[in-house]
Amino acid sequence: MSNHDNTAFRPGPATGVGSMPGQDPQEAVKTVVGTFADGQGTPYLPELPARGPGADMIGRTAGLLVDLYARVEPSGWRIGDRPGRDTRRAHAWLRQDLDALEEHTQGYRGPLKVQAVGPWTLAAALELRGGEVALSDPGACRDLAGSLAEGVRTHLAEVARRVPGAQLVLQYDEPSLTAVLRGQIKTASGYRTHRAPDRQTVEAVLRDLFDVHDGPVVVHSCAPDVPFALLRRSGVDAVSFDLSLLTERDDEIIGEAVEAGTKLFAGVVPGTDTALSDPAGSVGGVRTLWRRLGLRPGLLSDSVTLTPACGLAGASPGYAREALAHCARAARSLADDPE
Repeated sequence: MSNHDNTAFRPGPATGVGSMPGQDPQEAVKTVVGTFADGQGTPYLPELPARGPGADMIGRTAGLLVDLYARVEPSGWRIGDRPGRDTRRAHAWLRQDLDALEEHTQGYRGPLKVQAVGPWTLAAALELRGGEVALSDPGACRDLAGSLAEGVRTHLAEVARRVPGAQLVLQYDEPSLTAVLRGQIKTASGYRTHRAPDRQTVEAVLRDLFDVHDGPVVVHSCAPDVPFALLRRSGVDAVSFDLSLLTERDDEIIGEAVEAGTKLFAGVVPGTDTALSDPAGSVGGVRTLWRRLGLRPGLLSDSVTLTPACGLAGASPGYAREALAHCARAARSLADDPE
């Protein structure tokens, strides 16, 4: 099990997943901190993929790696021998984002979330020199996970230095984890798929990456069939998912996770522009799930944090602001009336 005491983890009523629209870090950070500070939820370091390669999910995390460098090829991100323009760009953008975060969190005390791509989604996306992804080579997967662990440790230390009052929450984005476990990641030719790694190996790698941080760790996936049981065995403190993709098949495993202290980050607000229902309507699915699980209504607001269903990079700036505010309002409605 992980070294975290997740019973003490109170993640706050609402937060976002990570990505935001636009290219202005000042604007994005101001929105996020303005929405979630003052006890409304957990502010986070936004990601702005619209800036281009190096600000995208994979490129940004590739920029955190220690002694491994990646560059953009027509097929995607590929590991190379030395840092090039793409690595420098990823570093420069992250510095801009951290500058904005530091500026807008002066005197802030409370939870603060940072995100990085998890080891298995990274292994399914980063290509080796020959063009196959790292997932094709167990040794490459190990090296990648080790490099990521070092990079995340350094990144967390830098965020802690800039926002000394923050209790850091680490989120790993693992949208490809289910496909990796099912052997559904395609080879470079597209005709075959990579063999699924052994589940024990997957768990061990995740556990090592969770142990990088001595605070709470969240895993996010907005894909169907999130492997709740495997994540719980790996010692995760919270699982972040798209509530609309749950089926009653997941009930038992989710019920067990909640009773064991795992928190749920339930994605209840669509990630792209749409008409939003009233906040109480947005949490109907959470209340229904709770009733199906037969859990005490009083457990709800301690166990569930509301988020958008996925990142907001594809939304308009106005909708992104509204979606985050909506999560905060919906969380208040849930706390006031859990039943």
